Amino acid sequence: MTPSERPRRIDLQQRSVLAGEAAAAGAEVESALTLPSDPTAAAFFDVDNTVMQGASIFHLARGLHRRKFFTTREILGAAWKQAYFRVVGVEDPTHVAETRASALAFIAGHTTAELEELGELIFDEAMAHRIWPGTRALAQLHLDEGQRVWLVTAAPIEIASIIARRLGLTGAMGTVAEHVDGVYTGRLVGDLLHGPAKAEAVRALAEREGLDLARCSAYSDSYNDLPMLSLVGEAIAVNPDARLRAHARAHGWRVRDYRTGRKAARAGLVAAAVTGAVSGAVAAGVSMRGRDRS
Repeated sequence: MTPSERPRRIDLQQRSVLAGEAAAAGAEVESALTLPSDPTAAAFFDVDNTVMQGASIFHLARGLHRRKFFTTREILGAAWKQAYFRVVGVEDPTHVAETRASALAFIAGHTTAELEELGELIFDEAMAHRIWPGTRALAQLHLDEGQRVWLVTAAPIEIASIIARRLGLTGAMGTVAEHVDGVYTGRLVGDLLHGPAKAEAVRALAEREGLDLARCSAYSDSYNDLPMLSLVGEAIAVNPDARLRAHARAHGWRVRDYRTGRKAARAGLVAAAVTGAVSGAVAAGVSMRGRDRS
């Protein structure tokens, strides 16, 4: 590693730590509502393609767009910034993080109450019927054993908390958007809760709640969640992408696939094209623009 690369990597690690700590802090209220009979064990579930079919941020962004929460021009602006870095191959972690953060600029000026209220409606109309029954049953098994169950997702904490509450789970950890006096600034706290940041969130929550990570479980569909999966005593691959499936087989992890062959193939294509919260929001904007033209 060259001297110039070292500060960039440190900065990216700091963003992940900050994102994880913010997400864990956001789970305080939810977790305080439950009194587990098995207090040192818990389960952590990724959301997109693990708990529900598709990307939650896609459905959220699409619903917000329909309600004029932001314009097509704004979402396409975020799409351009993301596409630029992909096409030219810029790998500067700082620039990538700033580009991802810019995807939330369109919520600046809106209130947390607005997003939460709309999130409830959007869950009912676009997400509830996409919950995988098999994964929901796995989460219930942990609850029945007296363990707490958290969602851990790159989606905004507001929608993650709604999903957790509707499913009767303990709580959620998600990407935290900065807000002052209940009004969004358009900036992230740290970075997206993605990859290493998820592991940081789980680690921070475990320390605060007195969890024994060796007794905890984690579920995900994505190889990107390997840091979180490797942190706990039991990792389970749910509807896994090809890389995670291979890793799970090599390490003797359980695999659960609730997709039909056709759905699995389609999900694989979507996962390759849509990565993280930015891409989900971009997909929503492009989809809606296409409809406007037709």
